[in-house]
Amino acid sequence: MTIDPAQFAIVFVCLALGGVLKGATGAGAPILAVPALAAVFNVKLAVVIMMMPNLLPNVWQCWRFRADRLPNNFAWIFAVAGGAGAFVGTAMLAALPHETLSLIVAMAVFGYVVLRLAKPDWKLAFETGMRFAAPAAFVAGILQGSSGVSAPVSISYLNALRLKRETYIFTISVFFTAMTLVQLPAQAWFGMLTPTLIGLSLAAVVPILAFMPVGAALARRMSPAAFDRAILLLLAALACKLVYEALAGAA
Repeated sequence: MTIDPAQFAIVFVCLALGGVLKGATGAGAPILAVPALAAVFNVKLAVVIMMMPNLLPNVWQCWRFRADRLPNNFAWIFAVAGGAGAFVGTAMLAALPHETLSLIVAMAVFGYVVLRLAKPDWKLAFETGMRFAAPAAFVAGILQGSSGVSAPVSISYLNALRLKRETYIFTISVFFTAMTLVQLPAQAWFGMLTPTLIGLSLAAVVPILAFMPVGAALARRMSPAAFDRAILLLLAALACKLVYEALAGAA
C-alpha cells in the first residue's frame, strides 16, 4: 500500500494523540490511537500499525519491572489466556467486514468510557481476581485481536485489583507482549501484515514516544478530572463517528 503526504500527516497526528494520552495517564496509546486511525482509514490498518508500538515499549517495561511481578502465576496466566484470545480476535479481524469491525471498536471504546464514568472506584479482591483471570484475559485478547482496544476488560480488570504501580505495569506489559507475539504471525498468516506495514508500524513508535512528554506536561497543567473528561469526550466522539460510518456503509 502507499500513503500520500496528507494521509501520512493524519497518521502522525493520530499516533501523537496516543502518545499524549500515554504520557498523561500511563494508559496505553492504542486506547486513543486505534479508534482515531480507524475513523480516518479502517480498523485493519489501525490494528496492524499499532503492533510495534504495542510490542517494543512493553518488552522494555517487562524487563524494567521484572522484580515487581506477583509471587504467583497470575501474570503468566493472564498473558497466555490473552494470547489465545488474541489469535481468535485476529481471525475475526481477517474475516469480518469493515462495518462490523468498526462497530466492535466503537463498542469497545464506549465500554471503556462507561466503565470509567460509572465505576471509577471499582475494586476486586485478589483471590476473586485469580479465579477469573483466564476468562477475563481471553475476552480482552479477543477484543485486542479484533479491534486493537482491550482496555474495557484488561485495564479495567487490572485497575480493580489495586495492584502496586510497578506490579501493574509488569502484569499489563507481559499481557500486551504475549498478545502482540501471537498477533504478528497470525496477521502474517491471514495476509494482513506486509513489509510496508511492518515499516510503518516501526515508524509509529517515534511520534508516540515524542509526544509522551507533551501529555505529561498537559497533565501537570490541567486538573486530572478536566483532562480525563476531555479524553473521554474525544473517545466518545470518535466512537460515534465509527458507528455512523459503519451504519451508513451497511445501508
